[in-house]
Amino acid sequence: MEDAGGSIGARFEELVQIMARLRGPDGCPWDLKQSFDSIKPYTLEEVYEVFDAIDRRDMPGLSEELGDYLLQAVFYAQMAAEQGHFTIGDSLQSINEKLIRRHPHIFGSGVAHTAEDVKQRWDEIKLAEKAAKGDPKPEPLLAGVLKSQPALAEAQQLTRKAAEVGFDWANSQQVLAKLTEELNELATAPDPAAVAAEMGDVLFVVVNLARKLGVDAEQALRLSNAKFRSRFGYIETRLNQTGRKWDESSLEEMDAIWNEAKQAEKLAAAAQQGTKPQ
Repeated sequence: MEDAGGSIGARFEELVQIMARLRGPDGCPWDLKQSFDSIKPYTLEEVYEVFDAIDRRDMPGLSEELGDYLLQAVFYAQMAAEQGHFTIGDSLQSINEKLIRRHPHIFGSGVAHTAEDVKQRWDEIKLAEKAAKGDPKPEPLLAGVLKSQPALAEAQQLTRKAAEVGFDWANSQQVLAKLTEELNELATAPDPAAVAAEMGDVLFVVVNLARKLGVDAEQALRLSNAKFRSRFGYIETRLNQTGRKWDESSLEEMDAIWNEAKQAEKLAAAAQQGTKPQ
């Protein structure tokens, strides 16, 4: 495949060579100093920058951020190659073979008509692969859910895994009833430790509710965070325009400006959609 910049393969190879040069004998002091562990925070940072570009639908920005994200993989693979473990070529070969192996309905004679069929077949093939490697027994169902990831993402994966084997509420109304129960327990918690425990239970049930409603809790919260940033920024701008400071403004005044921001959002959305604001 080629475009105005030449073949994709050639450009990827150039990235690999640049990384090798940076880690070479006369390379960059900063790059030479890095290790697997020291690069991890940068990898996480790049993931969130990719998410941010997607949330803003900033396609030029996303293109750039995906390049930064690719660099992380090449960086790790370069360090692994230096230690004689594997190369980026091995990583590419591994994922290519895995995608072909786990999509027999595309690259073989398998059949899958829905996304659910594909997911079920993927999991079956994954288990078969583990058995072929000589794993003595299946690992616990929740073992694959990483404890090191953000708690919200971990909760989503835990509840989804449990639901796959039938450990789940029948409908969202049952989850809402459980949420009411947990909120009552939070309200009557007798001490700080109990408050923290009950708050955790409330958050966990909310994640379950999001899943039952078909909502990605992480993305929903990110959207609410962005909304809060925008509206709070609107308050700050309006106060600056009038020469007011935070400690000179009442909660009622700030709340009124917050509502102005909400109305401005509705007007902007309506203008974009060509409709009247509700």
